[in-house]
Amino acid sequence: MGGGSGPLRFLLLLGAAGSATPWDLRSLRCSFSAACECDFRPDVRGLECDLALNLVGQHLVRQLVVKGVREFLQNHDPVKPLVMSFHGWTGTGKTFVSSMLVRYLFRDGLRSPYVHQFSPIVHFPHPEQIKQYKENLKSWIQGNLTNCGRSVFLFDEMDKMHPGLIDVIIPFLGPSWVVYGTNYRKAIFIFISNGGGEQINQMTLDLWYARKDREEISLQDLESAVSEAVFENPNNGFWKSGIIEEHLIDLLVPFLPLKQHHVKQCVVNELIQQGLTVRQDIIQAVADSIPYFPEEERAFSSTGCKTVASRVTFFS
Repeated sequence: MGGGSGPLRFLLLLGAAGSATPWDLRSLRCSFSAACECDFRPDVRGLECDLALNLVGQHLVRQLVVKGVREFLQNHDPVKPLVMSFHGWTGTGKTFVSSMLVRYLFRDGLRSPYVHQFSPIVHFPHPEQIKQYKENLKSWIQGNLTNCGRSVFLFDEMDKMHPGLIDVIIPFLGPSWVVYGTNYRKAIFIFISNGGGEQINQMTLDLWYARKDREEISLQDLESAVSEAVFENPNNGFWKSGIIEEHLIDLLVPFLPLKQHHVKQCVVNELIQQGLTVRQDIIQAVADSIPYFPEEERAFSSTGCKTVASRVTFFS
């Protein structure tokens, strides 16, 4: 009679969950609970270690992301979703960190069905269709949150997003929205943007001219300037956005420009990743080939570590 029912089926399921003693309680729970909770396997200590080992030159990012994620996950009944916004110039590690974070939250990382990525170029390419995009985006987020309250939403290239579009998700970022059947306040939203990068670079450069250590920069030094820059830029997805106006971003995370010794660290990491011998001549050649600013002083990389992988291949 089909798959069986009642006590017999319950016992069969217990056997299927594993015969080891003591029972694997997680496997047992996953037999009866939402799949998303089983795919959600946060490892904040692993994230902290990986960031310390592999994220080059971003002391603020390490501190802010680890602290923010840890505190959010320790709260079993958060009042709102965790909303983070990554800002900085190209090649400074924004996408790298968001991918790493997802990898330490979900068993399947970016392949998890509960991790959702949006690109304005791919998903919202036509300005004349913004009304339809708003309807689609709101419906899609609500549907995915109904399916899994532990969802993660990544919005890439916010500096290229059509102004006004992103505000359609404001109800999901605060404490008052209702998504039936799930606790949407356990979700995480991450915005990634080059917007504010010029302000971050200029402040870092000003400190360098003043002979101050780059590691002396604090979030307080940058936060208001970055928020104002993206809020006032009519070509930015956050232009006049209620997300900023209503202070719905919990963590604004600035990515600082990288110096040449940081670029060299990226070269070493890339050589190891490609299984190549770590040679000083290759490290120096790649570091020397990258453009820096200001042009004469060559203090900071203009492209971060973005082109390191292709340059390593070229010089090896």
